[in-house]
Amino acid sequence: MKLRVARHTSQLPEIVSFYKNIIGLQELASFNDHEGYNGVFLGLAGLGWHLEFTTSESVPERTSDEDDFLVFYVDTKADQDAIRNKCIEAGVPILTVKNPYWNKDRLVISDPDEIKLIIAISR
Repeated sequence: MKLRVARHTSQLPEIVSFYKNIIGLQELASFNDHEGYNGVFLGLAGLGWHLEFTTSESVPERTSDEDDFLVFYVDTKADQDAIRNKCIEAGVPILTVKNPYWNKDRLVISDPDEIKLIIAISR
């Protein structure tokens, strides 16, 4: 089984930059003017998942709960710290969230669409 998480955005260049330069994902493919949509697939080569971000003339309508996150697991504390340092350099705020579990030894940030991400260490 494979997984694609697809999301519409009005900030495609900023989203691509964030996920590539801060999170460390790779651009796997992209498309232009496919029935009015442009998009990009971001992930890590060889894995069974990726994120798809699309843009079009329509404006995204988004609602999110305080407990909605994308959770990325990194291998080491050094990997997590590297992302934290990139956030600090880029002015990406470090957040705290309602669920105390996610605030312990984890990095909580938001992408340019204000979707919360958690960077946790694999255990």
